[in-house]
Amino acid sequence: MILRSPAFLLLFLPSASVWAQAAAAAPDAAPVPAPARPAIATEATDVLERFVNWLHHFTPGIDEGLFHWIACGIVILLAVLLRHVITDIIFHYLKKLAAKTETTLDDKLFPALERPAASLVMVLGIFAALTVLQLSEKADRLVNGGATIAILGVILWGFIRAGGALLDHFEELAHERQMTVATFMPLIKKTLLVFAVVTGLVIIAESMGAKIGVLITSLGIGGLAFALAAQDTIANLFGSFVVVVDQPFRVGDFVRIGAAEGNVEDIGLRSTKIRTAARTLIVIPNKSVASEAITNFTRMPQRRVDQVLGLSYDTTPAQMEALLAELRAILRGHPGVQAESAQAFFAAYGDSTLNIQIVFYTRNPDWVKHMEVREELNLKFLQAVESRGLSFAYPTQTVHVATLPSGPGKG
Repeated sequence: MILRSPAFLLLFLPSASVWAQAAAAAPDAAPVPAPARPAIATEATDVLERFVNWLHHFTPGIDEGLFHWIACGIVILLAVLLRHVITDIIFHYLKKLAAKTETTLDDKLFPALERPAASLVMVLGIFAALTVLQLSEKADRLVNGGATIAILGVILWGFIRAGGALLDHFEELAHERQMTVATFMPLIKKTLLVFAVVTGLVIIAESMGAKIGVLITSLGIGGLAFALAAQDTIANLFGSFVVVVDQPFRVGDFVRIGAAEGNVEDIGLRSTKIRTAARTLIVIPNKSVASEAITNFTRMPQRRVDQVLGLSYDTTPAQMEALLAELRAILRGHPGVQAESAQAFFAAYGDSTLNIQIVFYTRNPDWVKHMEVREELNLKFLQAVESRGLSFAYPTQTVHVATLPSGPGKG
């Protein structure tokens, strides 16, 4: 019993585009003989042929044509049984095993691959059964083409579902860790899906003998025209990816971007929205965000305070020295101040004040907590100055008038 080329082995056969190119190069020449089939395809064909002969050995009285149909049904039945083994036994065990692991990746990956794996078995079984029927050459070519499309389509489907499971897992981790990339995961998934579908269609078309080079050239010219027309949109899109990669801020952070300052309310594909202290909303294009200097106040480990106390010029050196010692004790004894950073010095003689420079860091970077610490310290500074009978100076001017000579001859 001789079988034609089995359709389920089309993945191992040379691309049909080779035949199309040869025919175009020599339209009037004699048909080019088919090249030798690869060894793996020949061996698989022999296995299928021996299997059918082995089955026919048990029923030699059945007509060979009728037995082809019986063998076709047996192959389909075997494919159905194998499909149930894969879904009901193998994947059932894998999903139970995945439930015992700590990671949730396998909980998503195995269910995603189950249906493509089962479908691949059925596709291979159906086309193997059609090969057993010994169809005509024309029908065989149609079966071969259908097998190529079906097998590649199922494999592409499996890759898409597996990739989707991986991306869903990464998105879940990104949300748990509050990563900025979580905002862009829907876009990333859609982009990769389109890329996978386009790549799969190109591979399928190439295997069917289509001239992909001309199509790719046309798409390249069209893509260039589109890029020129939508360069601002593309610039904003790349700016959003820069924000994702660098992660200079997250939603909720208090930042300054250029002249805009406020809390980040939303990070989109085209723009970033900032809510200011006046409750106005500023929308900044992402290309500007990527090119501007960004100050993130939320990520400060501490907040620095640098202020000046101006005492009047009637302060004596002994009073100044005692006050400085008390100010340093106040700073280093406050729980909200980083003690090693606290400094107080008699810094300079001002126009109308004796200037005391005070520098320290608050432990909590939160703006409200920071201001509460400053308020408590300023009240203690005021009490220390008043308790010593000193006063803060304010801008004053003293005018000295010389005594003019009196009597005759004064000009």
